[in-house]
Order: sequence, then structure tokens, then C-alpha cells
Amino acid sequence: MTAEETQSSIDPSPGVSPPGDVTLRGTGPQRIAVLPGDGIGPEVTAEAVKVIDAAAERFDLDLELVELPWNADHYLATGETLPDGALDDFRDNYSAIFIGAYGDPRVPDMKHAADILLGIRFGLDLYVNFRPVKLYHESLCPLKGKGVDDVDMVVFRENTEGAYVGIGGNFKKGTADEVAVQEEMHTRKGVERIIRAAFEYARDKGRSTVTMCDKSNVMRYGHELWLRCFDEVGREFPMIETQHLYVDALAMQMVRRPESLDVVVTNNMFGDILTDLGAALQGGLGLAASANVHPGRTSMFEPVHGSAPKYAGLGRANPVGAVLSAALLLDNIGHNEAAAAVELAVATSLERGATTRDLGGDLGTSEVGNLLAASVRDARSVAK
Repeated sequence: MTAEETQSSIDPSPGVSPPGDVTLRGTGPQRIAVLPGDGIGPEVTAEAVKVIDAAAERFDLDLELVELPWNADHYLATGETLPDGALDDFRDNYSAIFIGAYGDPRVPDMKHAADILLGIRFGLDLYVNFRPVKLYHESLCPLKGKGVDDVDMVVFRENTEGAYVGIGGNFKKGTADEVAVQEEMHTRKGVERIIRAAFEYARDKGRSTVTMCDKSNVMRYGHELWLRCFDEVGREFPMIETQHLYVDALAMQMVRRPESLDVVVTNNMFGDILTDLGAALQGGLGLAASANVHPGRTSMFEPVHGSAPKYAGLGRANPVGAVLSAALLLDNIGHNEAAAAVELAVATSLERGATTRDLGGDLGTSEVGNLLAASVRDARSVAK
């Protein structure tokens, strides 16, 4: 595309950017760790890297991308998942981490994936899972009569507590009398900080409403803590409207009236489920981006689709989720204009139907990446 062609009628949303810019380190290049992963991960990551390189060229960014080999092949060959010292290295020497996708049928228990993904998430205390749900073209939305102005929300999913902490066990395992216990864990600190992050984001990005989702009518202890914290923190932000919905009501509202939702904050499990529903509203998991953030610290960015091993090597994987995750990364490390150019390139390609087959187009993975990189490289200033 030419510079003129990148001026789509769709503008990047000024409110879709992850919370908290990272502190810039020293005077040298900003280092980005790249973990392509398994399956289609290396394919979509390669296209995202093309786009990051194009943004660096166009906006004169001093970036150093460092590819790391930790995936299923590496694990099967060496037994190593996340090496000793990796977290300290990320924390001290990198501005961001970019991940492709993890999962390989040769590792049935997915130990390598859990050690790497959860290891980074928990080890770096990346307590905000930030998921934009933004529709770029009405043809991609499965809801009748809904357009780009109706589907534009962000979800703050608590990322380090809840049902995913692995507390529980089995009694009389494998017998007819087996008992399985799986515990949720919610701390005052963990609940309050994710709720506060959502309100601060709404204030800073000019969004009007924060909706908190729980099931406190049934889960009277942990989720009642969420409700109390939401009420208390909300009183500190009188300029922001508040809304409380049970998870079933929120799921229904996402389908019936997505335009009524702006910033949503919820626990780990509900956020996991609702954000995939949100991905469907914007056109599918191939478009879904995410940021795992601790504001002000080294954070991790990844598309939310799986590794899809059966599609690996076919050139059919949609790289847009990875590219939009790269835009979140660029924004987080202080390159807002470059991030806006990447998002605008994606919006323009979707508007024109220049997509992979899952979205009705006829382009391959690399063709989409090449198109987006060229669009970013030729972009005029698009920062708001």
C-alpha cells in the first residue's frame, strides 16, 4: 500500500492500549525477547516481527529483537523449559517479551507450555491480562446489526489468582469414591490492584464506564470481596460510571448490547471465558491480541489463539492477532505513534478484505505480513 492508501476511514481507537508504559532502560536499544513457540507460533511470530521491523524503520526506533529457542522441540531435546535465571534476565535486561503460541501433541501434559507461560506470568507478577475487544469491520461481526461503534471494549482479567493457582487435590483418586477439590484464591491486594488498574485506565483513556463481573450471589466469600473492593475503589473515581453484573448477565449483554460495555474487570476464570466470547464478536481468535502487564515493568504480549499444530507449515494461519499484540507491545514501551500505525494498517487491510481465508480472503500468512509491514513502512503520522 502507498502512504495515501493507509489513510483508512477507520481510525485506531485512542482507548485501546495497554496500561502503564514501561520504564525505558539506559541509552542503548530496547531489547525485546521473542519466543515463537510451537505449531503456527513461529509463522505468526515471523510476520509480527516483520511489522515491528517496519515500524522501527519508519519511526526510527532503536529496538533489538532477541529470539529464544524455548519450545517443544527444545524441551524434548534437552528437558529444559524456562531456564534458571530467565526471569531475572527478562526483568533486568528486556523491555518486553513477545510470544507466539504454545502447545504440542508430543508433550501431552504441556509441561513446557505451562512452565514458560505461567512461569513468566506468575514469576514477573503480570497481574493484568489486558484484552481489547474491537471490531474493525462490520462484516466480521456475527451479531446482526452491530457495527464498529458497537463493539469496542477492553477487558481487565485478573491474571495471577483465582481458580488458576493450582490449589486443590484428589482423594481416593481413580476409584468410584474419588473426590476432587479445586480452590479459588482471591487476596485483597490482588483484587484491589486489578480493579484500580481498570479505573485508572478508564480515567486516563477517556472511557466512561467500568463494569465489574462476578458471581457473588452464589460464591459469597471470594466474589463478595470483589464486590466490596469494586464499591470502595469506585468511590475514588466519581467521574467514572460503575456497573455490576453477574457473569451470566454479562455474557448475555455482550451478545445483546455490546455497545453498553466499555471497560470490564473480572476474575481469572471469568475473564478467560468472556474474552474468547469477545474475540468472536470481533471476527475470531485470529484477530485477538493480549497483553500480560505489570505497569512499569517488563511485560509479555501474545496472540490468544492456540498453536493449531494441524495448520503448521500450511501458510494459512492468520497473523493479525500476533501483529495487534505487537502493536500493544510497541505502545507499552513508549512508541505510541508506531503502535497506531500498526493498528491502522490492520484496520485498512480488514476493511478491504485483504485477509487470510478464515476471514474470507485469499491471502497466505506471509502475504498478510508483507502487506501490513509495507503499510506501516509507508505510513504517515497517525498518532492522536
